[in-house]
Amino acid sequence: MRAFVVTQYKSPLVAAEVPEPDVGEHDVLVRVDAAGLNALDEKIRAGEFRQILPYRLPQILGNDVAGTVIGLGAKVRGFRVGDEIYGRPDQRRIGTFADRIAIAEDDLALRPATIGIEEAASLPLVALTAWQALVERGNLQPGQRVLVHAGAGGVGTIAIQLAKHLGATVATTVSAGNADFVRELGADVVIDYRSQDFEELLDSYDLVLDSLGGENLEKSLRVLRPGGRVIGIAGPPDPAFARELGANPLLRLAMTVLSAGVRRRARRLGVSYEFLFMRASGDQLRRIAGLVDSGVLRPVVGRIYDFDQAAEAVQDLGRGGIRGKAVLSKHVSQP
Repeated sequence: MRAFVVTQYKSPLVAAEVPEPDVGEHDVLVRVDAAGLNALDEKIRAGEFRQILPYRLPQILGNDVAGTVIGLGAKVRGFRVGDEIYGRPDQRRIGTFADRIAIAEDDLALRPATIGIEEAASLPLVALTAWQALVERGNLQPGQRVLVHAGAGGVGTIAIQLAKHLGATVATTVSAGNADFVRELGADVVIDYRSQDFEELLDSYDLVLDSLGGENLEKSLRVLRPGGRVIGIAGPPDPAFARELGANPLLRLAMTVLSAGVRRRARRLGVSYEFLFMRASGDQLRRIAGLVDSGVLRPVVGRIYDFDQAAEAVQDLGRGGIRGKAVLSKHVSQP
């Protein structure tokens, strides 16, 4: 079958003929109809995560999928051939930039019935990230205040809507050109990151979802109330993540050292920092599908590429400027 693979870190994706996927007894074989593009794809291609995610090259890229079930493992009970699904494969089994992929049954859900295939493909990774940050980790409650950085991006567009649904007051950082757009999504406080300093404007927030890291993370610690929390998805990874990953002792030590400074500064401020690397979950995707079909969440697809443009699309990720998500589709149609 045809797929788009990384053959060497920092090199462009290439189209290649690869073996058909192995379908385990708990796996679902999916015909890929569309695949979401994520910053994670570009980071993997560039080799930035090779210590955390040591893929053996050549590696098929792709972390989001919407497609059709065409085969079932012997012990699969929750799906049937012909089902239209969406999902994020386990991090050890990525590879949605391909004709077909085998995915564990537990990592899939029926796709939302009220949206198209490209919109469904845009959701899994970013929606799971927002859910796990705000609901599972953050335990965001009505009346609390949350800052979502990069509100016009893939994670940000979903996180703003989810936070409003949970009853929170939502602040976000965007460029001026996206201010009205994120207000329509539900943002209460909109900060132009080019001309305003969010640290000077915000105070006593309960939670920050940080997708930028660096100086942005440091400043985010200072807008929290005592006991508040920053959940970072751009790093640095922390010891808890190293344990979840099952990292070897050397890598655990490296992660501990990398995050030691920010964790220490957080403690001095009476707040906390934790790193989130989202995990696959079909159960959570079913709940997210319900929110989409009830009108609570609206996927934002800023650009659709033909599947054959995968290499170009991944390169474009580094340039930014796309609202919400970009998607590869085998049935290209503008949303």
